[in-house]
Amino acid sequence: MRVNCVGAVIFDGSGRMLLVRRGRPPGEGLWSVPGGRVEPGESDAEAVVREVLEETGLTVVPGRLVGTVDRPGPGGVVYEIRDYLAEVAGGTLAAGDDAADARWVAPAELVRLPLTPGLLDALTEWAVIGTR
Repeated sequence: MRVNCVGAVIFDGSGRMLLVRRGRPPGEGLWSVPGGRVEPGESDAEAVVREVLEETGLTVVPGRLVGTVDRPGPGGVVYEIRDYLAEVAGGTLAAGDDAADARWVAPAELVRLPLTPGLLDALTEWAVIGTR
């Protein structure tokens, strides 16, 4: 079974990327871009806005698709994750919903964090961040 998901790749004015530490499976304890499942009847853009608000307290304006990855889940589920650029429009950064933490991270610091599998490679491949 395939599950449609979205992620938001967001940078601040200093070039830092917004990451959340997952508070629940899959990926509990690992850092990733904010995101989650697309609800029935919801567009990708609507899901990006909802997920970022729930996980970080920030309102965003979704932009272009930067890439798509498939990740295995429990019981044979495959998460199809479409990651979009997004810009912050308002709000105050605070971890919420299933995020245990949320913070701005400089691209050079990404290699020091326990990231969800494949995130760094995907962001590099999509030219969202520079090479390691």
